[in-house]
Amino acid sequence: MSDIQLHNGDCLEVMKSIEDKSVDLVVTSPPYDNLRTYNGTLNWNFEVFKPIAQELTRVLKDGGVIVWVVGDATIKGSETGSSFRQALYFKDECGLNLHDTMIWNKGNFTAVGALKYRYAPVFEYMFVLSKGSLNTFNPIKDRENKSHGRKTSGTIRQEDGSTKPINKIGVEISQYGQRHNVWLEYPEMKREYNHPAMFPEKIATGHILSWSNENDIVLDPFLGSGTTGIACLNTNRKFIGIELDETYFNIAKERISNAQEKLNDK
Repeated sequence: MSDIQLHNGDCLEVMKSIEDKSVDLVVTSPPYDNLRTYNGTLNWNFEVFKPIAQELTRVLKDGGVIVWVVGDATIKGSETGSSFRQALYFKDECGLNLHDTMIWNKGNFTAVGALKYRYAPVFEYMFVLSKGSLNTFNPIKDRENKSHGRKTSGTIRQEDGSTKPINKIGVEISQYGQRHNVWLEYPEMKREYNHPAMFPEKIATGHILSWSNENDIVLDPFLGSGTTGIACLNTNRKFIGIELDETYFNIAKERISNAQEKLNDK
């Protein structure tokens, strides 16, 4: 695990030891809106978030990307909007580009809510923030085209309202096209690990493949159960993971070690 660095501690303090502009990609799901207690270790609000956002920006390479996966609680009948507030802080105060607002469609209702008054929340935001122009974009092409085998045709609307034929007209449509920015992935419910909010490995893997290349450095400052680290192992990326809670840190350490053993056995 020479390319895997795991730290049990406060991410703000640990990140101070990371060099400026040395991280290619951040993939993380921070705590939000006190929806989980995290063994009583949670100290999270906008004032705590701001210096962490600044440190993440500092360690990120020019052209690097932060994938910030968050959701909002509903308090006294109103969504908090803290997710948007954080995204706009990255944009307006840290100088990052809000490259894309993606959606993780969980596919089912996993939160507590008042269904008497609103529809069930089944998604989280995945804000993709870049430090200037992107260094890397490897689009995943696994969306099945319904028109597979047909020839491309049609027009595209111009700013003045006129139309013109689409590019590559008459080209045969391939079986699979590029993903859209809404990803459907059911949460992993692995009860053998005592963590309240395990991140789906396929979501982490999808972002790692999309925004980084092999041997790039990926950081997760809220390591949790270690899913981002496992995804980095399986995609040949270097990884830095930070987790404050010692119990969760040990879970992450065990899971990543087990993943490494499986790779070694192949």
